[in-house]
Amino acid sequence: MKKQVAVIGLGRFGSSIAKSLYNLGHDVLTIDKDPSRVQSVMGKATHSIAGDATQESVLRELGINDYDVAIVSIGTDIVASIMTSVLLKTMGVPMIVSRASNDLHGNTLERIGVDRVIHIESEMGTRLAHSLFKPNVQEYIEVTSNFGISKVRVPKRFVNMTLKELGFSNPRDKNGLAVLAISRGKDITLNPDIEDKLQNNDWLVLSGTDDLLDKLDLVHDNEAS
Repeated sequence: MKKQVAVIGLGRFGSSIAKSLYNLGHDVLTIDKDPSRVQSVMGKATHSIAGDATQESVLRELGINDYDVAIVSIGTDIVASIMTSVLLKTMGVPMIVSRASNDLHGNTLERIGVDRVIHIESEMGTRLAHSLFKPNVQEYIEVTSNFGISKVRVPKRFVNMTLKELGFSNPRDKNGLAVLAISRGKDITLNPDIEDKLQNNDWLVLSGTDDLLDKLDLVHDNEAS
């Protein structure tokens, strides 16, 4: 369903999320004090405005209270981030997502009622730590300290092998490494059968503990390195 989303702050994170939301078909309003940043997303968002989001009059003039979601992606200016988040909260925006620069910033945002706080640096650090020595791991979402969901590229030596032959357990087995999905081009197979054979250029979405992922040994093949 198409949503109205306001993205405030057009650094690398804000610009990226605004463009992605726009490409997904949402109505995206972008706001930044820097006209050059606003210019950089012209044509990649529905509306792009140069303005100070810490001023209530600016937000009201833009009708920000009618939006479904507001994303505060202001990076280093913590005061501006908090002020903007407070204004959005008092104006009744249904969902507010704010980027935090550090733990204190994040705790403050949570105390003022922000619905979701994003810790970019720590999240990226976690992803890098889990993928640094596993080159085939493209994405990682931490669920607990040693359990997560990974998106991994299928090594060539696994091609034409079934999930069963590779030792994957039934998805209902809570103690095993489970295959949640197989991505093949534009096609996604959810909860694949353990007799399904893997093909070249497939991607697997896996859930399980870190040690089980290590045992699977998802490293590059010699010919691909």
